[in-house]
Amino acid sequence: MLANRIIPCMDIKDDRVVKGTHFKDLVDSGDPLELAVEYAVQGADELVLLDVAATVEERKHRVELVHAVAEKINIPFSVGGGVSRLEHIRELLNAGADKVSIGSAAVTDTDFVRQACDEFGSQAIIVSVDPKKNGDRWEVYIKGGRENMHMDAIGFARRMQDAGVGELLVNSLDRDGTKLGFDIELLKRISETVDIPVIASSGAGKIEDFLEVFINTGVTAALGASVFHRGEFTVAQVKTKLKENNVEVRL
Repeated sequence: MLANRIIPCMDIKDDRVVKGTHFKDLVDSGDPLELAVEYAVQGADELVLLDVAATVEERKHRVELVHAVAEKINIPFSVGGGVSRLEHIRELLNAGADKVSIGSAAVTDTDFVRQACDEFGSQAIIVSVDPKKNGDRWEVYIKGGRENMHMDAIGFARRMQDAGVGELLVNSLDRDGTKLGFDIELLKRISETVDIPVIASSGAGKIEDFLEVFINTGVTAALGASVFHRGEFTVAQVKTKLKENNVEVRL
């Protein structure tokens, strides 16, 4: 059985780690290099760095920060934000990222996703999807949750698998920053629909939330942000709790 992964996520704006609620009201949460080193020490399986302003500001991710992080840590990390061309992906991988996350561009251009997977391999490509519950379905949003594409999130997840992506990162707009727990219903639906790994994101507020998402859905990784940034508990404490409850993790 493959070990489930615990992944701290750092939302980056102006080279600082920030965190908000529902993708808004961002507050400073620290230095990305310092936090990256700390999470590696705590036993994080991977890291995610998302440039939350890149798409809105119509620019690519800052490659210099990626290179600096790669020099500081020895665990895999993924990078996303403003990725819309193959050359962006190449630059980020060459700077030291292990995987690249495509967000808004994946929604508007499936061919781009397919080309990226063909060029760099499925294992290097993640698609980050931002669903919000509208009526009886979840709809996909882009541009940091600002624009509703009126697209069914479950069907989108299936199309991304068909396009060849290696993983899906599911960010619930309803739960982001709320600390109310992961959106179990959404994550269960998506993980039952696709055969590729699904990373649960948005809503972690206590250690038990991580246990709940692994027990009740088919996700293989869970992401935390503010709970780790503010030192409310550590990656190691989460893993210990999971191990005590027979959830396979790498200690």
